[in-house]
Amino acid sequence: MSAIIHATPAAATPCPRFIGSEIYRHSSYGAWHPLRIPRVSTVMDLTRAMGWLQPAQFVTSPRAKPAALAGFHTAEYIAALQAAEAAQVVTDQTRDRHGIGTPSNPVFPEMYRRPATSAGASLLAGELLRNGGAIYSPAGGTHHGMPDRANGFCYLNDPVLAIQSLRRNGADRVAYVDIDAHHPDGVEAAFADDPNTLLISVHEENRWPRTGQLTDRGQGQLFNLPVPAGLHDDDMALIRDHVILPLVADFRPDAIVLQCGADAVAEDPQSRLTLSNNAHLAIVAALAPLSPRYLVLGGGGYNPWSVGRLWAGVWATICGAEVPDVLPPKAQDVLRALDWKMPMRTRHAEPHWISTLRDAPRYGPIKDDVRQRADVLIARSKAWV
Repeated sequence: MSAIIHATPAAATPCPRFIGSEIYRHSSYGAWHPLRIPRVSTVMDLTRAMGWLQPAQFVTSPRAKPAALAGFHTAEYIAALQAAEAAQVVTDQTRDRHGIGTPSNPVFPEMYRRPATSAGASLLAGELLRNGGAIYSPAGGTHHGMPDRANGFCYLNDPVLAIQSLRRNGADRVAYVDIDAHHPDGVEAAFADDPNTLLISVHEENRWPRTGQLTDRGQGQLFNLPVPAGLHDDDMALIRDHVILPLVADFRPDAIVLQCGADAVAEDPQSRLTLSNNAHLAIVAALAPLSPRYLVLGGGGYNPWSVGRLWAGVWATICGAEVPDVLPPKAQDVLRALDWKMPMRTRHAEPHWISTLRDAPRYGPIKDDVRQRADVLIARSKAWV
């Protein structure tokens, strides 16, 4: 395969933009849910405290209307989600059919408005990227949502809607790369048989939803790489350089969508992967020159400090900001103000979670399983290049 990077001249690229909203600041899935923690609001506050997010770069996310959501979701499901938000209760029939009102996807006050705002950001991103550029939407990345039901903390599937929007705005070939600890089953369901969508997922093996096997093929360009527990930075560097970048470069996409879930970082409670945030940031940087349109989404992430630090670092990477070795006092104040109450205990921040943005690298010998599985995907890719 060719390793040529098809770069777009920097002078032709508009200023990166950050799509966010205040709806995330006081909205929570509930006191005992993993998504009780602040995430997007932390990133907004931290990037502003660093002086990285200027008013002209910030775009307030619109709320997607039901008609716009119907590009992927059924009208019945959208109506059920709106009705559940209004009533703050669901019937057994609605719970069974649509998967809302469950421990994973509970009823909460903004259960339609919040995901519709994330979906609105992804839909808007496709429009704003019509003429190229880079956009960051940390509230996006809800990759488990299905057409007629909520799934895995995801009520709506904004990555699917983003790809559809990019297509409507001139991007015929879209590469979707997902480095969340969990497999993007909803996105795969939408595009596995589409030859104009390249799907690459790196996710922990035997982790919910337990889909995304190495042997999965589909009729399109589908590459799943389940990885073992303990995946570290050197493992991910191999995957980046020998799988992700060559596949994307040879696909020659008109747009790239990166789902940059933070739950593969070592301190996250929802996976057994042991990456530092440097592994994610290196992928964010390496993909940028491979397409004229670049959309980076958030995703999973359940440690408030590691999510905030990683996702702030994503924006620094996109906009070319310098990350200092020690954060200034205003930025440290943002991180110091966070708390993490869990069932039966409260987790306190490690000192470096307050004072730094970048983790110490987590190196190690490359695992045989990782190398062998990467080789399988490389060999498979030669059949369609």
